[in-house]
Amino acid sequence: MVLKVFFPRCCNAGDSGLLVGRWLPEHDSAVVLALIHYPFIPGQVKKYLSQLQSETRVELTVLGSWSQPQEGQEGLESFLQDLRTIFPQGRWLQLSRQRGGGGFSCQLGPGAGGSGREAAGGDGVTFIHYDQRKVMLSQLHPARGPELAPQAEASELRLVFQTVARSQALFRADRYDSGPLRLTHWQSEGREASIIVELCKQASVPLCLLLSWLLSLWTRGCRCRLLNLWPVHFVSSKLSTCIQVGHRTEHLQTVSSPRKAVDHMAFMRKANIFVSFLVDVVLGLLLVSWLYRENRIGRLANALVPAADHVAKELQELLQWLMGAPAGLKMNRALDQVLGRFFLYHIHLWISYIHLMSPFIEMILWYVGLSACLGLTFALSVFSDIVALLTFHIYCFYVYGARLYCLKIYGLSSLWRLFRGKKWNMLRQRVDSCSYDLDQLFIGTLLFTILLFLLPTTALYYLVFTLLRLLVVLFQGLIHLSVDFINSFPLFAMGLRLCRPYRLAAGVKFRVLQEEPGRPLHLLMEINPLKYSGVLQWYRTPTYSCYPKDSWGALCKKLFIGELIYPWRHKSTKAD
Repeated sequence: MVLKVFFPRCCNAGDSGLLVGRWLPEHDSAVVLALIHYPFIPGQVKKYLSQLQSETRVELTVLGSWSQPQEGQEGLESFLQDLRTIFPQGRWLQLSRQRGGGGFSCQLGPGAGGSGREAAGGDGVTFIHYDQRKVMLSQLHPARGPELAPQAEASELRLVFQTVARSQALFRADRYDSGPLRLTHWQSEGREASIIVELCKQASVPLCLLLSWLLSLWTRGCRCRLLNLWPVHFVSSKLSTCIQVGHRTEHLQTVSSPRKAVDHMAFMRKANIFVSFLVDVVLGLLLVSWLYRENRIGRLANALVPAADHVAKELQELLQWLMGAPAGLKMNRALDQVLGRFFLYHIHLWISYIHLMSPFIEMILWYVGLSACLGLTFALSVFSDIVALLTFHIYCFYVYGARLYCLKIYGLSSLWRLFRGKKWNMLRQRVDSCSYDLDQLFIGTLLFTILLFLLPTTALYYLVFTLLRLLVVLFQGLIHLSVDFINSFPLFAMGLRLCRPYRLAAGVKFRVLQEEPGRPLHLLMEINPLKYSGVLQWYRTPTYSCYPKDSWGALCKKLFIGELIYPWRHKSTKAD
């Protein structure tokens, strides 16, 4: 069986000393974590390893000796080999670097505590070089629980990754610490190099507690009975701003939670939400600075009323065209005139309402613009609600036309069954045969004829107002998609994928570094980064749904019979 030695790349140029790591006897492997350089006192080495074992709960031991050819240290290699009597164990690795830096020579001998294979040849040893920093931060096989997974249940690579992850205390030794032992391993920044980060961590704890308390008060206030009454709850469920407030509250509760993330996925979700929140606020502040510069709010308010008048004029011309002979179609004149005047009266009422509110529009827009300080998503949500209010007359036209068209379709379908001597059985949900009187057949045929000849006029109005409503809904859908993109796009994960791809690991790959007959095989273990499609899995379910969940066949059927009164709604969904 080939002995595999996982050797850190940072130790290739280390001075002579002892190899510290962990044996994996079930897989016939050894994981080297650090080098303890000569000179040292064996008693201090034992004490240091016992402290690390109690802190990391990893069976760390002295694996063997490491010899680096240097002038004036000819007897050092034999001295290090004799230390196997002081550190009893089953096997003892004797690694020495060849002169000129060509490769390693390895001998595997028995330790003082047991017997092992004598003088393992070069063909029986494989060196796997790895980057401790990337293995430590990749979170490919995170260690869960206080203990490492049993060797019989875990794979070799899982145990290697968990061993490196559990040895975090070894890598966090301060760089400028002048202790009794001098080590070589991947060195983290240490406490002295990250004093600002440590201060921010200490200050964030009371800030998160205060924010959590304020959010709990806000949540309790939103759950009061007055806000849960039917009119208030119905209106708040239709307003994009209220929905965005609810989602932002959930995001802040997740970020401000003082509890540490349980796993890597929870940490990534917190980081993505936090970065998205910061980007949202920055974009909102940029929008506020642009709006309140050069009196853009006043110019927007002055252009709003003429734009509403222009839209009303276009609608009036459209209705007058429908009241004539649109596209050469012969309409029912009486019904056409009634519907046209009905809708023209609604346009007149809407224009009167806009002109009545015109003195207050600039003040309303001024205060609405301040909502962008909470984030660009709030400004877009408010803008969506303003669009919905300004096009409320189009929505009313669509509802009137859809209701009238739906009644016509249901009446024609029922009278068509009566004309054929059929009826709908409500108990069995099927069409059965039925015998009707002569008077019933006469009245039914008469009503069927009337509804059939009135159907083209109603269908034309329904088609025109449905197209207008679809234009408004598509515009609002683009706004909602923008809001959802800012809320949910994994900016932090994408930044890691670009700058530090090993933090989002999908696996490992091995590359041959050196392969010579009679010498150990040297492999390089590299981290495979997660693909961009995998990174986008953090992109949660859309907050808004700008299209119905029905199939296209069911959607077309509902459009045909006029049942799609509320075709596009805001649907709130929580993150996974």
